[in-house]
Amino acid sequence: MRQLNWFSSYLQQRLQRVRCSSTPSVLRCGVPKGSVLGPILFFFLYSVDRIKLIIKYGLHPHLYVDDTQIYGFCPPTGTQALLDREAECINDMSSWMRSNCLQLNTAKTEALWCASTRQQHLIPSDPVSVCSDLVMPAKYVRDLGIYINCDMSMKTHVSRTVSSCFAALR
Repeated sequence: MRQLNWFSSYLQQRLQRVRCSSTPSVLRCGVPKGSVLGPILFFFLYSVDRIKLIIKYGLHPHLYVDDTQIYGFCPPTGTQALLDREAECINDMSSWMRSNCLQLNTAKTEALWCASTRQQHLIPSDPVSVCSDLVMPAKYVRDLGIYINCDMSMKTHVSRTVSSCFAALR
């Protein structure tokens, strides 16, 4: 009981401010930034539920801090079923986020269909529904500094790395 009281006191009446000169306001939700318990608290409050929600739809999650990636696999004939599962998952994720005072940023949402060069013509080119927005499938995406192409080559990554090396050498 003493540990629960200690932990409750840690979360109650927490103050935050945008800059040192701003007026402090009471933190009503979220995780206190810069605290020792912050990362653990964030994981248990936000990450575990996101993982369970994604797995419920037979999809695969990859989380890095507050970024969530949802992976799904299917044969070329199963793309519509995969799209439907992903749309349901994203809608549920959006509802869960709203109920936890979070917001899904559809402007930062990307979709990538991966297939071999020979099967590129089989993958859909239609926009993917993300809540009420449509996201066009990308030819490549950036993930933790690595560019991944839809044909699973590293062409974009190599090209951009070489370009930045030449710029540094000049």
